[in-house]
Amino acid sequence: MKNRAVIIELLGVSTALYFERGRFTKDVLNAMVFPIFILGPVAGQSQDKSCRSAKAHLNACVLFLSLIGAFGLGIFSAHAQSLQSYIQEAEAHNPDIQAYELRHEIAQEKVNEVNTLPNTTISAGYFVSEPETRTGAQRAKFSVSQMLPWFGTITARENYASSMAEAEYVEIVIAKRKLALEVAQLYYQFYAIGAKQKVLDENIQLLKTYERLALTSVEVGKASAVDVLRLQIRQNELQQQKEMLFQQAKGILAGLNSKLDRQYDHLVQVVTELEIPDADLEYSYDSISENPELLRYDRLFESVVQSELLNQKERAPSVGVGLDYVPVAERTDMMLTDNGKDIIMPMVTLSIPIFNKVYSSLSKQNELRQKELEAQKNERLNVLQSKFSRAISQRNQARISFDTQTKNLEQARDAEEILTTNYETGTIDFNEVLDIQELQLKFQTEQIESVQEYFAQSAIINYLIN
Repeated sequence: MKNRAVIIELLGVSTALYFERGRFTKDVLNAMVFPIFILGPVAGQSQDKSCRSAKAHLNACVLFLSLIGAFGLGIFSAHAQSLQSYIQEAEAHNPDIQAYELRHEIAQEKVNEVNTLPNTTISAGYFVSEPETRTGAQRAKFSVSQMLPWFGTITARENYASSMAEAEYVEIVIAKRKLALEVAQLYYQFYAIGAKQKVLDENIQLLKTYERLALTSVEVGKASAVDVLRLQIRQNELQQQKEMLFQQAKGILAGLNSKLDRQYDHLVQVVTELEIPDADLEYSYDSISENPELLRYDRLFESVVQSELLNQKERAPSVGVGLDYVPVAERTDMMLTDNGKDIIMPMVTLSIPIFNKVYSSLSKQNELRQKELEAQKNERLNVLQSKFSRAISQRNQARISFDTQTKNLEQARDAEEILTTNYETGTIDFNEVLDIQELQLKFQTEQIESVQEYFAQSAIINYLIN
């Protein structure tokens, strides 16, 4: 009777784990599977009839669990926060993004800085020894002058400053895309740790059931105390792995919160399940040409073009206009026409860069700078194409690994079911049980890592082409 009760308990736990892997909440499962644990032979029934009754009850519970599956999934994921919401929060609060935005504002303000004329020159002088003229002695001299750049120079300066501001804006876009990628990578790592902890909990529960099964076998002389100890040791190892994952999660949590500019231990909720889609979208290498990391070189190239246009304007002559005013004292020794008439002298100045090679040198530098940017863009394109190819390859590998581990997991569960059935005949080998459990855990862990790798590589692909 005790053996049958343990078998039924094992079936109940296996069923619970099966549905747990099918995205049910642990709380819902515990509530629904609990009646299975208390099943036993009813007085007056034969052993076979008791087992059939238990299995019928088990099937009824399985059917009931199937009916409430959708509700269980809703409870499990209701409080999870989407990746996109975390990315938006990071873009709004990340200090690095704020610094890039401030640099862009500074660059925009430079447009107002260059939209100005050179300083106006004002001078005044007093004649210590007054020079005598026909109409009187000159006492002082006042001058005002203003240099004016060549026509279109100020507009060229504004265009150059605007092109630099556009280049800074592209830097903001790049920074946000990199931040989104970093947040996505941390998000998927956090998901993987949670999924692994969940799997470890399932396997620990399964080992506890096997331990009770082994204790029952020890009582009837079908197993040794060594089998029980091995099961307990295995539980200790899984508990150790779970605690180590918890420590890893703390580090990832701190990293994710730092991207969001929050306290290092602020609560983060991620989805509990991720599914690899049935098919992947087809991407073209031509899409990489729109990546902001390449558009940055286009904006910098345009700024060099504007710099050269400005250089051509600045090598043109500068024109200055001014006015001199000299007050003249009246002569007292004779009467003259225009006696004591002040002097007013308008002036025009022309500044010509005849012996200055700086503008020719700047033109040569701009030409070389354009070639440098073209080479850098080509090199960056090669790097991005290599990353794109590698990301697609690794994502395909993750899909292959996931499919393989899914098949392996199904076969391992079939083997587990065979071992459980053999217990009725008294031929169960707990060494084989441990081997199968270890294989199941290995397949489950690799399956989770495949899902994480798939979405991590998908995030890289999105960074490169979207």
